[in-house]
Amino acid sequence: MASLGFARQISNSSADFQVARPGRSRSSCPGRNRVDFRVFAQSDAEPDLSVVVNGLKMPNPFVIGSGPPGTNYTVMKRAFDEGWGAVIAKTVSLDAAKVVNVTPRYAKLRAGANGSAKGQIIGWQNIELISDRPLETMLKEFKRLKEEYPNRILIASIMEEPVKEDWEELIDRCEQVGVDAFEINFSCPHGMPERKMGAAVGQDCALLEEVCGWINAKATIPVWAKMTPNITDITQPARVSLQSGCEGVAAINTIMSVMGINLDTLRPEPCVEGYSTPGGYSSKAVHPIALAKVMSIAKMMKTEFADKEYSLSAIGGVETGGDAAEFILLGANTVQVCTGVMMHGYGLVKTLCSELQDFMKKHNFSSIEDFRGASLEYFTTHTDLVRMQQEAIRERKAIKKGLQSDKDWTGDGFVKETESMVSN
Repeated sequence: MASLGFARQISNSSADFQVARPGRSRSSCPGRNRVDFRVFAQSDAEPDLSVVVNGLKMPNPFVIGSGPPGTNYTVMKRAFDEGWGAVIAKTVSLDAAKVVNVTPRYAKLRAGANGSAKGQIIGWQNIELISDRPLETMLKEFKRLKEEYPNRILIASIMEEPVKEDWEELIDRCEQVGVDAFEINFSCPHGMPERKMGAAVGQDCALLEEVCGWINAKATIPVWAKMTPNITDITQPARVSLQSGCEGVAAINTIMSVMGINLDTLRPEPCVEGYSTPGGYSSKAVHPIALAKVMSIAKMMKTEFADKEYSLSAIGGVETGGDAAEFILLGANTVQVCTGVMMHGYGLVKTLCSELQDFMKKHNFSSIEDFRGASLEYFTTHTDLVRMQQEAIRERKAIKKGLQSDKDWTGDGFVKETESMVSN
């Protein structure tokens, strides 16, 4: 799951980060045609946040996650202007007329008593659907963005019902306006699965394999499969996606949840005409769960696809540079932020970059690749933890006890050997 890296001082200038648009050759590794970059040391420069993922250059690893922050031209332009590494637009489908949202569609969970207006926001639920804007409108805005920001990375998030011709049409129309990559939404937990879309595909590995086959036979740009956490073993659909030709995996989408019950009205939140429906849970509270899911995927990729250059985009509760560093230490190439932008604004990227660079300075890391995946080796099984601790206890006891037998005394180490058996 290695990715390519290159040395460059961080910059938000679009001129510095030209798109190396990769072709998708159908050779031994479906959908791959890599561009090589060498890493050079820069001792006098700030830590370099730039990354190259599936042939796409980004000034930093921070990506706008698919959702409201990428819902139209105005907000996506703002994201580029603020310096985000890439933008993933809100998910589009062929027929937006089928998408009808309700209001209110968000609910917050605060630290402290349920319903408290003073506690810190730690959880966020949404029952929002994919884009309700006509596909033709979104495509025009994609085209305009690529004309104005030709060297920045714009990724189209797409979703369709399991009909091959529909997927092929959607892919073709998006590619015609110049998007740089696809993120396939196999993971939306609410609303869309009722139409055999979103998580309905991501939770069915046989269907997922078939749909990924259609997509990767048609697409000529990199494809990321976005995983649902609402499944027993997230490595299974991740594995199927990569085996079926996807260049990368993104995880996690939101977690199915019921945000809470209003103890005054006895109605669930968010409340629409007195009723609600389970929705997707995000924000800080999901971060530990996302770390576990990303770790599982990363270990699977390292074990089973070590010779490939697949990518991993991590999502879940990122609000600080430290949050992002944790994902990168587990092997993520990029880190997506959606709810964090909704809570803190597009300027959050500057804080994220600054804090991540501070972390890198602390550990003398000069590039993202210097520490990507560095913590992955420290995860093992509980059985192995027990074994290692028992061995460590035996070693400590042996050191404290000193010599085991009279035959172990030596002339050269006699004094130290004596001291090793003194108790005070």
